[in-house]
Amino acid sequence: MQDLKELSNIKCFGNLSKNELKLLASIARKRNFSKGEVLFYEKDEPRYLTLLTSGTLKVYKTDPKNNEIILHRFLPGTLVAEMAVLEGIPYPASACFESDGSVIEIDFIRFKKEFLTNPDIALNFFKSLSRKIKYLEDVIALNIVLDSTARVAKYICENDDALGMKHNQLSQYLHMTPETLSRIFKKFTKLGFLVKEGSNYKIIDKESLTILFE
Repeated sequence: MQDLKELSNIKCFGNLSKNELKLLASIARKRNFSKGEVLFYEKDEPRYLTLLTSGTLKVYKTDPKNNEIILHRFLPGTLVAEMAVLEGIPYPASACFESDGSVIEIDFIRFKKEFLTNPDIALNFFKSLSRKIKYLEDVIALNIVLDSTARVAKYICENDDALGMKHNQLSQYLHMTPETLSRIFKKFTKLGFLVKEGSNYKIIDKESLTILFE
């Protein structure tokens, strides 16, 4: 019954009855992945509604020079690429695990028939889509409107886990080289915006950082 517990922990399905959860589990399967394994590739045809239950999953595209452009990192308890599944279009990007992890895949044809008529599930499903659209709008603003210094300032101010990330991971997410990121962090430290504590940094002047991107 472990799958029932995992399904009930997903926000979309939190209000389902035990019988409804059993029905949902009957059209679902669990898959485990190792770090570095690909969940799906860009242009693959989606067949399942995918729920990330453990691990960290990055969604990315590859530019003509074979560089990864990371669009998002998903944490457990979230739906992945539900827009592609709903629209019946190929995945617009690839997804790969950055750690060991697992997903629950739900047969979408049966899910649509059995569950999308439930107003609570439909509402939560579309709320999830809205959050993804808002996130993509933020990604566009972050990477097109702002210069590299303002981009770093905005990201570390608005994401609590940013300063705990490794530099190569954070620079990849911000679409800049690790060297550029290091120079910006050194500049922020010299200006008194950040202080280095061991191998990590801590914000000590958030107001000044905020001025850089507002």
